[in-house]
Amino acid sequence: MESIMKLTINKINGGFFRSVVAVSALSVCAIPTFATAQELPSVNWRMQALWDAGTTPYEYEEKFVERVSELTNGKFEIRLFAGGQLAPSAQAFEAVRAGAFQLMKTFDGYEAGSIPAFAFTSTVPFGFPESDQYEAWFYEKGGIELARQAYATAGLYYIAPTVYGQEPIHSKFPIESLDDLNGKKGRFVGLASTVMSEFGVSTTGLPTAEVYQALEKGVIDLADRGDMTANLEAGLGEVAEYLAVPGFHQPTTATSYVANQAAYDSLPDSYQAALEVAAREISSSLRQHILAQDAVALEAFEAQGVQITYLDPELIAQGRPTAMNAWRSAAGDDELANEILNSQIEFMQELGLID
Repeated sequence: MESIMKLTINKINGGFFRSVVAVSALSVCAIPTFATAQELPSVNWRMQALWDAGTTPYEYEEKFVERVSELTNGKFEIRLFAGGQLAPSAQAFEAVRAGAFQLMKTFDGYEAGSIPAFAFTSTVPFGFPESDQYEAWFYEKGGIELARQAYATAGLYYIAPTVYGQEPIHSKFPIESLDDLNGKKGRFVGLASTVMSEFGVSTTGLPTAEVYQALEKGVIDLADRGDMTANLEAGLGEVAEYLAVPGFHQPTTATSYVANQAAYDSLPDSYQAALEVAAREISSSLRQHILAQDAVALEAFEAQGVQITYLDPELIAQGRPTAMNAWRSAAGDDELANEILNSQIEFMQELGLID
């Protein structure tokens, strides 16, 4: 007798994802049982976002958890919490590793001091000027696999990045040349901190929530914080009279969906796929939203009296050799960090960004 069995078909088309399971057979032999969508387990996770509730990035994390639920027919539910709500932001890495909650959104640069590879999976100062170039490195040049290797050493699983464009520099003084940075105090994290130090900035890695107050009180003279819309919402125009674009310290940005390894491994394959599909969709939609809103945010800053400086590309080209020395310094003798950096430099050369 002839048996015809159709197993699970996962189809992604225009953002639409569905699973169809059907079994039909004509056989005198026993037929194996295949799990249907209805038989998949109900899973409940908790996730801590990187940003405060009510902000634009947080709203996109709400879209992310909704999409995961939709892709799994409501079987995989993720309860979202604001940054710092489950654990202080600086302790989220350890909390997820310990299983206190299953998923976090993070900026890899926060942990670059202990895992050097993370310096390059979050941003490359004076590096990729376009977010599509950086995302292409992740998806077309093996970047995701390298990021997963880095996280595996910590018992965590790197799901996917959210890639968007520049984060501007807010300052209490005008920036017209790189020499203007010398002797100033600034808030920068990850590789940006290493690079800005090379230009004479005394850097501190203040939590995002403390940037407004630090600028207001004069504890720092300039700062990186977030994208322009997020910074507008945070009121940075009230405490910093100047804004410089493009943000050469962070020309493109990648935040990361990271899960507890054991929790991730226990998921059905279709749930794991749902996380990756939803993550890439959110990356694209948030990037497009930020791109459209940057012009709106700049107009709003100008209306507040903030002076906008549009930096000459030649200025950024002049600073790149110094930045590249800082890249090598950050990688040190760490094998994986150097593998990632070499991969990125090779791609930048292919793109004609550097010689």
